[in-house]
Order: sequence, then structure tokens, then C-alpha cells
Amino acid sequence: MSTAPFSLTGRVALVTGANTGLGQAIAIALAEAGADIIAVGRTEPTETQAAILALGRRFHAVHADLGRSEVIPTIVDTALAQFGQIDILVNNAGIIRRCDAVDFSEADWDDVMDINLKSAFFLTQAVGRHMIAARRGKVINIASMLSFQGGIRVASYTASKSGIAGLTRLLANEWAGKGVNVNAIAPGYFATNNTQNLRSDEGRTRDILARIPAGRWGQPSDVGGAAVFLAASASDYVNGAIIPVDGGWMAR
Repeated sequence: MSTAPFSLTGRVALVTGANTGLGQAIAIALAEAGADIIAVGRTEPTETQAAILALGRRFHAVHADLGRSEVIPTIVDTALAQFGQIDILVNNAGIIRRCDAVDFSEADWDDVMDINLKSAFFLTQAVGRHMIAARRGKVINIASMLSFQGGIRVASYTASKSGIAGLTRLLANEWAGKGVNVNAIAPGYFATNNTQNLRSDEGRTRDILARIPAGRWGQPSDVGGAAVFLAASASDYVNGAIIPVDGGWMAR
């Protein structure tokens, strides 16, 4: 292990969905540890950019719709042209659609699966080729409590996050011996845009908080430490792990 096992100085991280919420918090945490950031998403990450530049790190935004896999080569080429390397990939971008399973539409199924699972795999494949050639790289997938549980009214989200867990293990099996670590973070219930509807429902909020030993919703900054650990040399012998950051939800 290096003398600075949590330092990311000199590393470049590509983070999808870094404009708000967990993606923004992860990008800032990686920058605080020393990484330069490439943010990928459909909207301008203005706040994220300001925070990272204020830390003295380099930042570049790539505008792309991750629901379309044909944009992936351009994302990777642009990132490499800007900074010359991609050392860390964080597959954070994701959407959720809620409806009873009996009424769930094919369009809502496809939209969620395309962004949450398909684009995550093919972006990892494209970046992974460069990491394997360099024999060094860290891939961090954002899984979910629904990688382990069924949930309700979120059929495609549950399927996509279960798929992310499986891909994390599969890629770890294939790439660990090639110098690339593939792991995942499974956030619990966080105060983000995706949970706004839940937090507005007093009954559901009461039930959720009763199950969380920490007694509160997670804040986006709570996930940053796990991301830094998985991105740094401190986790060089961690492969295929899915780390819950959930206030104790899975322990209950």
C-alpha cells in the first residue's frame, strides 16, 4: 500500500450523473481527495463545476444522453482528449419510474434499463479497454438496496439494480487479474430527487425511518467516503464487493 492510501492526486475520474445528488457528492469527494473530474450527463453540472474548480482541480463536462448507447465512444474519446487518461469510472446516472407491476409500461421498462444498466455496461466496457491496457483502474457502480431486495412499484429499477450487482461481480471476476478493480456502492434511502415522492408521503417516510437504525435519511455527502475508498489504492485488494451505505438498513 502507498504511504497515502486514500490520495487520488494525479488521477482522473469520469462520473456520470454528477450534476446533482449522489453523483455530485461523489464527484466533489473524489476531487477533495485529489482527482480531476469529467462529468457526464444531460444537464449542465454548474454547481458541481464551481465546487470542483474551487478545490483547484481540473473539470470538464461532457453533455450526453446515456439513454443512447451510441454516444459512449464520443464520451470516452472526449475524456481522453481532454485529460489523457481515465483512472476511475463511477456509473452513477440513473432514473426511476414508479407504477404497480400489473400496469408497468414497456416504455418505462426500457427507459430505466437503458440508462441504469445498458449504458453502465457499455460505458464500463469502453473505459475498461483502456484500463486493462494500462493494467490499472477503478470502476465503481452505484447499486441500491434493491440490488438485494424487491421493493414495490419499481419493477424496472429493481431489475436494473439487481443487474448492476451481477455485472459488478462478473466484471470483477474477469478483470481483477488485469489490474482493474470493479466494486459497487449500494446507497440506502437518501434525500435526493429520486426519493422526493417517498419523502412527501408521511406514511412511507415513517415506515422507512423506523427501519433505519441511524434514524434519518442519508445525505449525499454520506456516500463520498466509500467512493474515495473504492477509488484509491486503499482498496487494491477489494474486488466484486457491494458496500451498503444505508444507515444500517440491511442490518435490521
